[in-house]
Amino acid sequence: MGIWGVPMANVFSAYGKGHLVPWVLATNATAAFVSPLFVGAMADQRTAPTRLMRWLAIFTSLTLTLTCLTLHWRLTDGLVLACAQLQSLVATPVWSIASSIVFSRLTDPKRQFGPLRACATFGWMAGCWLISFVLHSDASLRGGFTAAGLWLLVAALTRLLPDVQPADAGQSRTWTQVLGLDALQLLKNQDHRVVFITAALYCIPLAAFYPYTALQLRELGVANVSAVMSLAQTTEIAVMLLLARVMARFRLKWVFASGIAICVLRYGLNAVNTPPWIMVGTTLHGLAFTLYFITTQIYLEERIDPRWRVRAQALLTLLMSGVGNLLGYLGGGAWHRFCQSPAGTDWTRFWLGETALAALVCLFFLIAYRGKTISSESR
Repeated sequence: MGIWGVPMANVFSAYGKGHLVPWVLATNATAAFVSPLFVGAMADQRTAPTRLMRWLAIFTSLTLTLTCLTLHWRLTDGLVLACAQLQSLVATPVWSIASSIVFSRLTDPKRQFGPLRACATFGWMAGCWLISFVLHSDASLRGGFTAAGLWLLVAALTRLLPDVQPADAGQSRTWTQVLGLDALQLLKNQDHRVVFITAALYCIPLAAFYPYTALQLRELGVANVSAVMSLAQTTEIAVMLLLARVMARFRLKWVFASGIAICVLRYGLNAVNTPPWIMVGTTLHGLAFTLYFITTQIYLEERIDPRWRVRAQALLTLLMSGVGNLLGYLGGGAWHRFCQSPAGTDWTRFWLGETALAALVCLFFLIAYRGKTISSESR
């Protein structure tokens, strides 16, 4: 994921398709409205998650190859976007399925999930290093084709995983259950609803981080952009290893809120528009991401009926990658165009706008989230 996701904006720009970047990013969001809940319902009720993971990885490899070929052959914008949309449809559910497989094997998610999730973060960092130091392809298609090959390796590795049987296998299902729409019932609970809505809202400013930080660094003449961006994962790994202690010591509300507040600080540093401060801000991304989103995954695992495990993670994916990222990618693209002039991008104005948006999300969460009472549980 890191090999393709981090340099993608620079790759599209290098092949004369830079204007498509917001729309290609938006394909992930539109796919999130369709595939995660449907696939999540299948994993909960019909098909073993490991088998679904295998086929999704295979189809992601094939569609990513097609997307790269459309760029290589300089095909029309419509064909490029069509292939990117196909890729998104099969790739978007992978993360929630993978999380559900991991959670199904854990006996103490709060303590065990952080270190395991840190392995995935290290994989993302390794992808960035491969791009910059081995493939030397921060703006070429070598990374895309390499990523397609690694997706096949992921598919092969699923053969080593024990089968996780669907939680509701054999039960009759309505069309609402088949499509996974029954997961919306989770929003009836006030705390669940606030956590889900905040995740969607938080993704709006967060969607700007990877595509526009990479472009900003490139405009400032920084070499090995993907490797520099991997600084974000250094703190991400550290926080994941310490997350169990953090969650045991502090109320959940303040763990959530601190992640969003750090995002406000991080974007403020990007607005300074000098490489050293951008690198400091990039390093803070790990805290901004982990303290909210990884905590949210653990929250869902602890607070929601196991029979709804995959659908809850899928609903989180829909609201993050669908609602949040769609608004974030398209809105961020429009805001980026507004901040452009013949002299270049006004990065200070761009990031101050994103900073203000993240601050509003933090304020909403602090007002809306209640949490369990101290007397019942210090959350």
